[in-house]
Amino acid sequence: MKRRNFLRNSAGAGITALASSLISAIPNEVDAFALNEVTIDALQEKMRAGQLTSQKLTKMYLDRIATVDKKINAVIELNPDALSIAAQLDSERKAGRVRGPLHGIPVLIKDNIDTGDKMMTTAGASALIGNKASKDAYIVSKLREAGAVLLGKTNLSEWANFRSTRSTSAWSSRGGQTRNPFALNRNPSGSSSGSGAAVSANLCVVAIGTETNGSIISPASHCGVVGIKPTVGLLSRTGIIPISATQDTAGPMTRTVKDAALFLGVLAGEDSADEATKSSVGKSQKDYTMYCSVDALKGKRIGVEKVNQNGNPDVLALYKANVEVLKSLGAEIVEVELQKQTAVLSASSYLILQYEFKDGVNAYLAKATAKVKNLNDVISYNKANEIKAMPYFKQELLDMCALKKGLDDPEYKEALKKSTSARQIIDEMMNSKKLDALCSISSGPASCIDQINGDYGTGYSFSSPAAMAGYPHITVPMGYVHGMPVGLSFVSGAWKEAAIIGMAYAFEQATRQRKAPAFKAWI
Repeated sequence: MKRRNFLRNSAGAGITALASSLISAIPNEVDAFALNEVTIDALQEKMRAGQLTSQKLTKMYLDRIATVDKKINAVIELNPDALSIAAQLDSERKAGRVRGPLHGIPVLIKDNIDTGDKMMTTAGASALIGNKASKDAYIVSKLREAGAVLLGKTNLSEWANFRSTRSTSAWSSRGGQTRNPFALNRNPSGSSSGSGAAVSANLCVVAIGTETNGSIISPASHCGVVGIKPTVGLLSRTGIIPISATQDTAGPMTRTVKDAALFLGVLAGEDSADEATKSSVGKSQKDYTMYCSVDALKGKRIGVEKVNQNGNPDVLALYKANVEVLKSLGAEIVEVELQKQTAVLSASSYLILQYEFKDGVNAYLAKATAKVKNLNDVISYNKANEIKAMPYFKQELLDMCALKKGLDDPEYKEALKKSTSARQIIDEMMNSKKLDALCSISSGPASCIDQINGDYGTGYSFSSPAAMAGYPHITVPMGYVHGMPVGLSFVSGAWKEAAIIGMAYAFEQATRQRKAPAFKAWI
């Protein structure tokens, strides 16, 4: 989450000064890595000009990981075939074949996404060590078709942070603790912890995360990057270790809105094995970058969330300053209280996740090469290997899920009906107030890592409404509080990715708050 210059006009310049005064300066202690803050477009230009090859680029990132990842522990496994894949793509380019904007671009993906290669897929769980998929997840096959180089896999909160009621985000029994690149004593959040930290630390150009509720948005906000949680069904979930068929989705994590927009278009597509993607036909886009306009906020009506006024005063001041930025960019601001209306649905959503996790994990493990074949096996493994698998927190959530019945249980059906009513709440609010998007603080600044007591909140989170509704959500850096990034969220209705991408891009270009992290020991 970064900021610097705010606007080109006099009104914008005034807002810039106000916002800048609220942001703690981060000293320029950043390393001099040649690819720091590079974009996909810039890399493609270098490869077109013969200044770089994909193989050289891949080697530079592998060397970067070998040096820098010792600090943050974002990468759980490297692809032993990355350099040979890059060499093949260089041969194709030399022969005149360029597959598209991702040709030769190294990508990291979260370790709950199947790859039909030499890498494992474990969701960070030691119980799944040795699990190698027989084929790629659908979105991984899309990446390969687009010419991306699979660099490796990223660490995550174990089981996508659905194991314990007192877990520590960004920790897994296989991968250990991932750290926030802005301050190594602080948590990058989760569950897409490694993906967010890796992109922020310039270990790759782009990464894939997954989200059920906040698992892309929160780590993107905490690590100062852009994250998109798309409409459920825009991207296939086939080959991704699941939590919830109702709420799960993958999404891009990048340093710029344009790179996220480009990546999203590559991943989108109907998958016959994922029923939810059928709804995306005629609604998805192959190129979301066309909506990246600096004028995208002009004339838009934005529902700005009325947040807790008793929260961190620095976060509140930063938020207020950036709402003024939205106004200066031509947006009309309407105050709303979405979370007040959707908060009553959280318990139902939590029940849905328990039922669907049991159902989905049992189905995944039944076909996997892991030694554990169902949820009960996982629970038994963890108990038998408690020192390794559960040294800090236990598996209360897994135990709760194991007790749930099937998806024909009336309790599940009632919870599903209640939770998904978030769609009606959002639609009604947007229609009645004639809104183009909803906006709020993505999350508070990162908390300290606490493996004894587990996670603690830092005052704000805007993930749940869009998560329960299955609606699109993007976060973009809006500033810092005492040196730690904070993101600004844009949410809209189903299949409205193009609209919120445009708004986020306009805001990003006016504020330019993204900075490379300094890897401070603590803040």
